[in-house]
Amino acid sequence: MRPFEYTTPKSKEQAISLLGNSWEESAVLAGGTDLLTLMKDDVVHPRRLVNVKQLPNLRAVKEEAGEMRIGALVTLGELADNPILAHRFPALHEALWEAASPQIRNMATLGGNLCQRPRCWYFRNGMGLLPKDEKGESLVLKGDNRYHAVLGNDGPAYFVNPSTISPVLIAYNAQVLVAGGSGGRVIPLSEFYRTPANESEREFALKPGEIVTDVIIPYAPGAHAGYYEVRQKEAFDWPMATCTAVLKMSGGVVQSGHVVLGQVAPIPWVSQEAIAALVGKAVTEETAMAAANAALAGAKSLGKNKYKITVAKVAVKRALLKASGAKA
Repeated sequence: MRPFEYTTPKSKEQAISLLGNSWEESAVLAGGTDLLTLMKDDVVHPRRLVNVKQLPNLRAVKEEAGEMRIGALVTLGELADNPILAHRFPALHEALWEAASPQIRNMATLGGNLCQRPRCWYFRNGMGLLPKDEKGESLVLKGDNRYHAVLGNDGPAYFVNPSTISPVLIAYNAQVLVAGGSGGRVIPLSEFYRTPANESEREFALKPGEIVTDVIIPYAPGAHAGYYEVRQKEAFDWPMATCTAVLKMSGGVVQSGHVVLGQVAPIPWVSQEAIAALVGKAVTEETAMAAANAALAGAKSLGKNKYKITVAKVAVKRALLKASGAKA
């Protein structure tokens, strides 16, 4: 690991001032479950770590008027054990319990999970976020792309967003609060992620010198929610595909809602097509499968990941069937 400066600010303002104006200059250290691995593997090498674990007011979970506000430093384990969250947001509760391992859940923070870097093995081996050979051709398209994107994969990015929590939060209409030197911002989580066009861009809307401080989730009384993920093994593993469905229903018929897929695109994938296929209908085996087919109609195999299209359809169908019978 390369040498670095280590700082522990006592206030949010001090932390922001220490972050600097470039990604190479500094990095935020919270749980450290992702950042320290990247540093040890020499994938990233910030000159300064800004330890935010002692910042006040970022560890609270509060019920406010019609919403839940969660500090960015709350761990996934603490959220998984929160009875109010389990009652209000059952699909999120299930995703939290499925995430990582107990040891990592007890260290990993919510803010860190939302901002974690891709698990793409080209990136993790120091070949860059958009890896290319000396001729400028994508290494992903030419190489092993078994776990890469099947949606939103027209290039230049082919990695998948690694968070299993962000698609669920997007389905619940969550927002993130961001603090920086020029003030604060409120960003819908559905707009927080982006597909980088070059190596200098990041996969999220944060700017250098900004930190995520809170996540706000509005209550959705009467919503029907379901979460489903497909992974290769029951033990700790990253899923091959996930789906969260949050539906507003009346008389057993879908009125509106959100279907959000994870692990299939460079960003959490909101499928308007799936909802359009369901509105005005009851959720049955047939309509859920039709919605799944609609969600993946634009999917494209990169060569070795064609199976992910079928797997993602399974996740959509089963999430919808779970949602139809699970009133929150």
